[in-house]
Amino acid sequence: MSHRASSPAASLRPTLAPALLGLAAVLALFEFTSLDLLVQDQFFDFARGRWIVDRDETWGRAIFYNGPKHLVWLCALTALALAAGPAAWRERWQLSRRGLWVAVLTLTTLPALAGLGKNLTNVFCPSEIRRYGGAVPYVALCGAYPVDDRPTSRGHCFPAGHASGGFALIALALVRPSRRWRRGGILVGLTLGWWMGGYQMLKGAHYLSHTLVTMLLAWVVLAMWQRVLAPRAASVEKMP
Repeated sequence: MSHRASSPAASLRPTLAPALLGLAAVLALFEFTSLDLLVQDQFFDFARGRWIVDRDETWGRAIFYNGPKHLVWLCALTALALAAGPAAWRERWQLSRRGLWVAVLTLTTLPALAGLGKNLTNVFCPSEIRRYGGAVPYVALCGAYPVDDRPTSRGHCFPAGHASGGFALIALALVRPSRRWRRGGILVGLTLGWWMGGYQMLKGAHYLSHTLVTMLLAWVVLAMWQRVLAPRAASVEKMP
């Protein structure tokens, strides 16, 4: 098998441009449509004035919020230990040191970017807008609040920060030069990202667009770190 066929770095190199295009398309779609509200309406009981999921329910927070966060931290620390540790650790499991560093950087960079986005944008969560019992009007990402109806504080809800850790796990696809591992890593990242992001939507903490943007941003960050750490063509480079 050639290095091009077996190298996880090579497989994700072409995804940067499509990810950027997809990100732009998603932003445009939700900016000029009411799709976010149409979807979010399905998760809110207007008669009772409450969300499908209670944010204070103990088991829900453990399974969908705290538990996944701890799992992401465990994966990040494990990847860091394997990347910085002796080569024998990686050789035993046929792991790529470069891929492990890409995973570590993705797992730390994506949540940080999500946090930065929350501070730079002025978007409120669904539970904070009047449509769902909140105090502020709904305005899309690039929209302007009415002059006579501006919130007294800034919104900090875009993009989806909680789901960023789950989606960042797609970087696990790069840690081992195996097509099956590659697919498994992507599946784990997407599954956990939507597991965490879906929970946030069901309790009114995020819109669909917030979660989709974070998912696509994960692909962008992963592809960019892969390019930074593997600038040469992977087809002529053996992954250690």
